[in-house]
Amino acid sequence: MSRLMPVTSPFYARREAAVSNPVASPTLGELLKLVGDISNNGKDDQTPAHRVFEMTETSPLPFVLSFNNLTYSVKVRSKMALFGGAPATYKVLLNDISGQARDGEIMAVLGASGSGKSTLIDALANRISKESLKGTVTMNGEALESRLLKVISAYVRQDDLLFPMLTVEETLMFAAEFRLPRTLSKNKKKLRVQALIDQLGLRNAAKTVIGDEGHRGVSGGERRRVSIGIDIIHDPIILLLDEPTSGLDSTSAYMVFNVLQRIAQSGSIVIMSIHQPSYRIVGLLDRLLFLSRGQTVYSGPPANLQSYFSDFGHPIPDNENRTEYALDIIRELEGSPGGTKSLVEFNKSWIIRKQFGRNTITGTEAVTCGLSLKEAISASISRGKLVSGAGASAGASNPNSLVPTFANSWWREMAVLSKRSITNSRRMPELFATRLGAVMVTGFILATIFWNLDNSPKGVQERLGFFAFAMSTTFYTCTDALPVFLQERYIFIRETAYNAYRQSSYVISNSIVGVRVGVPPIIFLAFAFAATTFWAVGLDGGFSGFLYYYYIILASFWAATSFVTFFSAVVPQVIVGYTIVVALLAYFLLFSGFFINRDRIPVYWIWFHYLSLVKYPYEAVLHTEFGNPDKCYVKGTQLFDNTPFRVIDDSMKVALLKSISTSLGVSITSATCLSTGADVLKQQGIMQLNKWNCLWVTVAWGFLFRILFYLALLIGSKNKRR
Repeated sequence: MSRLMPVTSPFYARREAAVSNPVASPTLGELLKLVGDISNNGKDDQTPAHRVFEMTETSPLPFVLSFNNLTYSVKVRSKMALFGGAPATYKVLLNDISGQARDGEIMAVLGASGSGKSTLIDALANRISKESLKGTVTMNGEALESRLLKVISAYVRQDDLLFPMLTVEETLMFAAEFRLPRTLSKNKKKLRVQALIDQLGLRNAAKTVIGDEGHRGVSGGERRRVSIGIDIIHDPIILLLDEPTSGLDSTSAYMVFNVLQRIAQSGSIVIMSIHQPSYRIVGLLDRLLFLSRGQTVYSGPPANLQSYFSDFGHPIPDNENRTEYALDIIRELEGSPGGTKSLVEFNKSWIIRKQFGRNTITGTEAVTCGLSLKEAISASISRGKLVSGAGASAGASNPNSLVPTFANSWWREMAVLSKRSITNSRRMPELFATRLGAVMVTGFILATIFWNLDNSPKGVQERLGFFAFAMSTTFYTCTDALPVFLQERYIFIRETAYNAYRQSSYVISNSIVGVRVGVPPIIFLAFAFAATTFWAVGLDGGFSGFLYYYYIILASFWAATSFVTFFSAVVPQVIVGYTIVVALLAYFLLFSGFFINRDRIPVYWIWFHYLSLVKYPYEAVLHTEFGNPDKCYVKGTQLFDNTPFRVIDDSMKVALLKSISTSLGVSITSATCLSTGADVLKQQGIMQLNKWNCLWVTVAWGFLFRILFYLALLIGSKNKRR
């Protein structure tokens, strides 16, 4: 038996009376007063009533979401077009789709793969650019602006995008921290989360981690309900879902739909795409929209399916699942020469015939609401819906002003993001331990190879080689941070697409406490590497020299992690990212000045020398190592160490020195200093920046790449089809 009642029933009669009779419904002033009462009810420990199960028969029909003539096409380039052949063609994904959805009801969009189900959900969720999508989407007759839609709606993706090491309760609690206003106390948010856990049927799994391939966690059905829960924590007015039962067994799918039914009955509009609902699930649906190759072939309640296809000449047997049989008919027609054109035309005429002379609820009839969008939102807030708007101003003059763009302040968002990152990473200590181990092993190998270098000309060359390898190593060891954001990318897009927090909050939080790219991890990594290599290699400068060496290693880690983090936001895959990052780091080392001096680099490549991230830390450590003017690196006979004369006897070298002294008119003995640190720096072409300037330039590179990371997120997180 269908749950959909005709307009002439007492229930709808009362709703129409409430809409049409201004005396029967509360005034706008009374509604706004209730909004203020909710926002000011923060003195006790009782949370505002979350009326999940309440849908009073005397309440008016507050929300009617209408979409009219939605049309969307994409350009398809042929293979011959690349060679100047046939021009690109357009494929129509949505073709003049219209319909209505109302609060308290579940609308399901059905069709075969490629029919346009997900595209329609994206269109309603404002995930298609306005330039590409034709048609209108309105609520209560008013256009839905993007800013308002983000606040009053939620979109549940087909994939479950969750942090694996957080428990169900923690996941929902962090969602509450993001989406619920700070005017609600911590205790009220906890009470709301506990109520939601009960509503989702997750009480037995509340303390279980989400899990992933390497960690056992909740079941697939429970994970899907958690995904829904994080998007309904603020009780949105519009809930859009893309294939919410994908990959679930029939029992889990039915439990998910029970949850969605309760959400709809709380006063929300629920619209979803679904591939093939079971018989039990069909009984929970209020409205169906069948699509075939982007066109509407049926729109209306499930109860009308039998009469619809009977009139079309394909009656549905009594013992068949109505939706499955209808989908089979549609697929059969799609494979026929004429396609579903006859069914599309029949749908249009059938709707007109059903509407003519009767006022029954069909799929596309115009149903209006007596409340304006502003009044309807105020009424919903007064009933406990849309908690993120509980602190809205009662003097709001338009719907956009009723609810804030973000539920919390910038500082609050950053604190919650940092806490979540720390909680998640604390349960995966192997990530930091692996990286620390790699740095320690690399430092140990370098320390043993370059053990206690002397100050001979050969020692100078070995020190140069050590510094070049050490500085480039700090960059290469940071490439393991590349997958971090790639794994979180879609979580970030999902959360920021509907204003859970600002992109800037994420960037700063990620920089401060990120498990692989934050400041605390690189502080320990830099100290471990510096302490392992400085005294073992025999570097100059004492304790002050060690401090500067540590600072430049730390700055190198900072610049490297920022560089890798930026690329993680612009590359689509881990393999592509590794290929690009490793290649660029190799070029940075090549142009750093170690293999070829700056003066010897061709003029057409000199720009790459100044862009090299390795150049500045490399020059910085050379400054601190060879900056002592009193330290000698070439004395007397050591002059011949890097020449073919290095193999002759020392007595012969002394004789050669006397001959050179006579020729030059100066006295050169075995104790004469022929080259100091300043001479080494001059030979290496390192004369432009001092060591502190090199340090600050390295730090500045890190900040620059963090800014570029933010801009990449700002541009790349729009999450809209073109």
